[in-house]
Amino acid sequence: MVEAVIFDIGNVLIEWQPERHYDTLMPQADREAMFAEVDLHGMNELIDRGAPFRDTVYAWAERHPRWSAQIRAWHDDWIKLATPAIPHSVRLMKALQARGMPVFSLTNFGIESFDYATKFYPFLKDFDRPFISGHMGVTKPGPQIYEMLEQATGLSGAQLIFTDDRADNIATAHLRGWKTHLFEGPEGWAARLVAEGLLTEAEAQ
Repeated sequence: MVEAVIFDIGNVLIEWQPERHYDTLMPQADREAMFAEVDLHGMNELIDRGAPFRDTVYAWAERHPRWSAQIRAWHDDWIKLATPAIPHSVRLMKALQARGMPVFSLTNFGIESFDYATKFYPFLKDFDRPFISGHMGVTKPGPQIYEMLEQATGLSGAQLIFTDDRADNIATAHLRGWKTHLFEGPEGWAARLVAEGLLTEAEAQ
C-alpha cells in the first residue's frame, strides 16, 4: 500500500529548460556550439551535489572566456532557466496532501538555487519531507540518494510511488521496488494517481 508520494521537481513541478532560455540570448547555432564545447549540465551536477552556486558558475566562466558572459547567465538568469511552474502538477501535490497523503520531493537541486527558487515558487516549501541533493551530497540516479530517503522515512518498496521525467532516475527507483511513473505531462500522472486509488478523478483535475 502506498504510504507516500514522491515528486521530482524539474520538469515535473517547474519546467527546467536551460537551452530554451539561452536561445533567447544568442543565435541557436551559437548556443549549440557553447553546449557542445562546455559541459554546462556537468557544471550543474556539481551544484546539485552541494558546490557553491555563484562561485562554481563564475569559475567555469573564467575557464571558458569565449562564452564567459553567457555562462555567468546560468547563475544571473537562473530563474529564467527554471520557469514556469506546471500548475496541474502543483494541484496534484496539494490534492494528495489534502487527503492526508505525505508528499516528498526527491530532486537534484543545489542548496542556494533551491532556496532562491522557493521565493518564486512558494509551494516548494510545502513538501512533508524535502530530499534535496545539494544538502545530501549525492544525486539521482545513483542509488545512495534513494537509500537515504528510505532510511529517513522508514518507507521502502511499494510503500512509495515516485514520478520523475528522466528514465534513468525512474529505473533506479524501480530496481528498489518503488512504484514508479515516468512523467511525460501532468495528465498522465493524474491518471496514475487515480488508478492507484490515491485521488478521485475530480480531485485529480
